[in-house]
Amino acid sequence: MNITLIGASGFIGSALLAEALSRGHHVTALVQNPDKLAPHAGLKAVAVDVLDTPRLAAQLAGHEAVVSAFSGHAQQDVREYYGCGIDSIIQAVKQAGVKRLLVVGGAGSLEVAPGVQAVDTPEFPAQWKGSALGARDTLEKLRKEQELDWTLLSPAAMIAPGERTGRFRIGGDQLMTDAEGQSRISVQDYAVAMIDELERPAHSRKRFSVAY
Repeated sequence: MNITLIGASGFIGSALLAEALSRGHHVTALVQNPDKLAPHAGLKAVAVDVLDTPRLAAQLAGHEAVVSAFSGHAQQDVREYYGCGIDSIIQAVKQAGVKRLLVVGGAGSLEVAPGVQAVDTPEFPAQWKGSALGARDTLEKLRKEQELDWTLLSPAAMIAPGERTGRFRIGGDQLMTDAEGQSRISVQDYAVAMIDELERPAHSRKRFSVAY
């Protein structure tokens, strides 16, 4: 499949890139600094500012799907920057005529009790609140979207480097925990779940989640 990956050099984006390339997909990686990516036969790396909607649309055109691992973690106002970036991405995908958009979401908007999302609890870490709220804003925007065939994948509460096991649970809007009460997933298995969805769509116009 011929896809575009936005944010391919980031924490989750790099795992998505590795997984997609390992399965033989052709990936156009849109990043701030292409030099960060190692050469690969299936990879084309392009420097793009996500906020430059016309240029972004030009790079997206002709692809079968767009996978967004965009994040504003490095910015001072994470929520504001993330929102502007996602708005630009959505508009660029439409302008490019690409129908499928897969988005890396957050765990903060998952429910920990009926009607209670993790980001709204007192225990939620303050340093991640901006990005969690931005990711929740994105989910709300996508749920109102009428044109695109979108999917958003939320990770477990803890996502970190680990093994690629290919063994995990798929859920919906609730935070999943394991037998020890922990909510976790490796970034490698998160990537497996996302590329599985790319290849075999099962959550059109929905958010789904992944955890051990």
